[in-house]
Amino acid sequence: MFREVSWPLTSFESLEPGGFPELWEVGEHPVRASALGGVTMGDQIIDVSFEEGSSGEGSSTSGVRIMRDTGRGLSGPLALVTSWRHSMAIAPAPGGKTLYRDELRFEAGALTIALWPVYWAFWQWRAVRLAQLARHWN
Repeated sequence: MFREVSWPLTSFESLEPGGFPELWEVGEHPVRASALGGVTMGDQIIDVSFEEGSSGEGSSTSGVRIMRDTGRGLSGPLALVTSWRHSMAIAPAPGGKTLYRDELRFEAGALTIALWPVYWAFWQWRAVRLAQLARHWN
């Protein structure tokens, strides 16, 4: 799903032996990112954790599951970002539906203001793709 919601604006290649995990586990996951059909953006670490009281397998008492990525860019333009805090929260909603919240906070020094519109547009694209793909889930 990670790759599907980003496509075709970006593509990601796992740098782990065996490729992308079926389920994200706690820890660091190296990837290589490309944009717009193959322009290499660099390597990065996706550093997965789950909020205390929540896990990838179960859920907290409130039913909210939160996955966090506090990774970092290792090379190329991705290394310009000095702080990365991405949170995805999933909770039950009325009518058997699911509430999904996706938040990104990042810093890149003086470049933060210039990168903000790029990340904002990319996050809007992710939301559209996620909604398209979710229609086919059971």
